[in-house]
Amino acid sequence: MPSSSTRTETPPQTEGASLAHGLKQRHLSMIALGGVIGAGLFVGSGAGIAAAGPSIVIAYALSGLLVMLVMRMLGEMSAAYPSSGSFSAHAERAIGPWAGFAAGWSFWVLLCTAVGLEGIGAAKIVQGWVPGSPQWIWVALFMLVFLGTNLAAVKNFGEFEFWFAALKVGAISLFLVLGVLAITGVLPGTDAPGTSHLTHFLPHGGQGLVIGLLASVFAYGGLETVTIAAAESEDPVRGVARAVRTAMWRIAVFYIGSMAVVVTLVPWNSPEVVARGPYVATLDHLGIPGAARLMDVVVFVALLSAMNANIYGSSRIAFSLVERGQGPKALAKLSGGVPRIGVLTSCVVGFFCVLLSYWRPDDVFPWLLNMIGAVILVVWIFIAVSQLLLRRRIEREAPQRLVVRMWAFPYLTWVALAGMAAVFVLMARQPDTRVQLYSSGAMTVVLAAVGYAWQRARARR
Repeated sequence: MPSSSTRTETPPQTEGASLAHGLKQRHLSMIALGGVIGAGLFVGSGAGIAAAGPSIVIAYALSGLLVMLVMRMLGEMSAAYPSSGSFSAHAERAIGPWAGFAAGWSFWVLLCTAVGLEGIGAAKIVQGWVPGSPQWIWVALFMLVFLGTNLAAVKNFGEFEFWFAALKVGAISLFLVLGVLAITGVLPGTDAPGTSHLTHFLPHGGQGLVIGLLASVFAYGGLETVTIAAAESEDPVRGVARAVRTAMWRIAVFYIGSMAVVVTLVPWNSPEVVARGPYVATLDHLGIPGAARLMDVVVFVALLSAMNANIYGSSRIAFSLVERGQGPKALAKLSGGVPRIGVLTSCVVGFFCVLLSYWRPDDVFPWLLNMIGAVILVVWIFIAVSQLLLRRRIEREAPQRLVVRMWAFPYLTWVALAGMAAVFVLMARQPDTRVQLYSSGAMTVVLAAVGYAWQRARARR
């Protein structure tokens, strides 16, 4: 085993070292916490409950286990090689430049599109508070606010995410406390429901569980941001290690725990679960005054948090790709330690997606949504394959860099790959997700081909 002095003498090299290192450990900790709590959990989980019934808890547990394995693999590589390119840089190092190109640019498209979608979602909530106001004006306002904060300094992004995450964590923690008190019959004015709402555990059979599983898989998006942000922290290696090591209890408590509370307290087939969201339905069931308005605020904050994080993440992914010679040089131009042209470009592309939702809502916009539908799964595949290839190389060349280790390597890596393959098969069998799978697959193949052509051309120089 290498000595501690050896570890000090050979620290991991950080790509994009000219980026500012303005994020503190408290920023990273809250980004990691808040990254798992999105609008998909607060609202989108209702459709999964309606399909799977109480078995949604099993669906979230299975997909959560897969996400834990992915985060552990990504954490191992990111602690060994901190980089603003995260999985894209790891894929290039492990598989080849074409893989880094495909993984990076597909994720950039996903994040930029998500910026627009989250802006639309937040604008709809504000429109409910200010009836008659046009949505696009609110989206433009949100874009300008986060454009300004991300252009100024990375610590501004960190501060916004710190307080956004604190509010989300506080809200879901309060929900869990109230839920547990109600389940045990301690909450005033409520009776313990026992297992009366859990008797039809699989109301729609295996098919319903599959639909719930697919819905839950894509609710976990956002965990990757902390490994991107770690490259701009004061201590990238320790920051990644801490975030990854706490991923397990965060997923178990926030996702699986809240789903268990919802289906125990509220009938799974209640129309309110889908119409108003499972959290509002539960709080209304408990007679909590102002529950709908409270959850509107929480979901609004969750959407703004996602906008902020995705503007940041897309600009850093683009910066890393260009630093590695895989994109327009302007996107990597730094000013004050911030890739400002990259930030501006991500916002412009995101707002263009918003305009498409108004201009071409029946053809171009749905096509765009389908194209990004399965990108996160493609990224997870790249992460698993990269870790499988890099682990042996790190053990051989620089074992001191293995600050975080994948559990039971290589067996659990193969289990994760098998789980991803199973999700692909399930998507191909469902009409609603089949188009997303094929569209995302086609985009990945095109990007991989472009990346491979670029790689061959560069090799001939």
